[in-house]
Amino acid sequence: MSYKVSLKTFEGPFDLLVYLIENAQMSIYDIQISEITRQYLDYIEQMKAMDFSVSSEFMVLAATLIDIKSSLLLPRTVSSVTGEEEDPRSELVEKLLEYKKYKKGADILREQEERMACVYEKPQEDLSQYRKEPQEQLDLDLQQFAGAFDLFLRKKKREEDVRRHYTRVEREKATIESRMLYIRGCFRKAFAAGIRRLSLGELIPNKKDRYDIVVTFVSLLQMMREKYLNAEQKATYGEITVVPGERRMEETAEYEQ
Repeated sequence: MSYKVSLKTFEGPFDLLVYLIENAQMSIYDIQISEITRQYLDYIEQMKAMDFSVSSEFMVLAATLIDIKSSLLLPRTVSSVTGEEEDPRSELVEKLLEYKKYKKGADILREQEERMACVYEKPQEDLSQYRKEPQEQLDLDLQQFAGAFDLFLRKKKREEDVRRHYTRVEREKATIESRMLYIRGCFRKAFAAGIRRLSLGELIPNKKDRYDIVVTFVSLLQMMREKYLNAEQKATYGEITVVPGERRMEETAEYEQ
C-alpha cells in the first residue's frame, strides 16, 4: 500500500528536488545532475532507514535522474530543428518550472483561504415574499393623471419650502448665539483694559457685510432685552454706544453653550 510521503517541508519528489537545487544554489536551467542525483538518492535511503514506505513517485524521479546522468556521459545528438545539441535536462527543467508555477499558485490560494476564514458574511435572506406582491395599477385618464402629478409637485414644493425655512431659522439662531458670545468676549477684553463702553461699530466683525451688521444689531437687542447691555444714542443717526446693563454677563454661563 503506497501513500503520500511528507517529511519536513517536502511533499512529493519534485518538492524535494526543487529544495535540493535551491539549497545548492544552482540555476534551475543548469542543474548539476551528478550532485543532485547523489543527494536525492541519499535522501531516499534516509527515508528507507526511517522505515518509511517510499512512494513510487520518488522512485520514478530517481530513475529519471539516473537516466539523465547516464545520457550526459554519452555524445549528445544534434537537433534537426535548431541545429544545436540537445540537452537531456531540458524536459526535467520544464517540469520543474511548471511545478514551481503551480506551487506558487497553491500558496496564493492558501493565503486567500486563511484570510477569508476571518471574514464573516451576512446569510442570504429569502426575499421571494416581497417579489410576489402584484404591482398596483391605476386606472386614470390623462386629465386625472395630470391632476395627480400636479398635486404631487405642489406637495413636494411645500415640503422643500418648510425644510428651507427651518434650515434658515436654525442657521440664524446659531449665528445670533455665536454673535452674542462674540459681543461678550469684546466686553471682557474692554473690561480688562479698563474700558466700560464700546461703539456698535466695534462689535461688528465685518462692517462691509450687511447681513453681519443685522446679526450684530439683533444680538445686541437680545442682550438688551435680557438686561445684560444698554445702548445710548445722543443724536438721530448718531453713533450707538453700548454699555453694561443691570445684569453682569459673568453671572451666567448661558452663552457658554
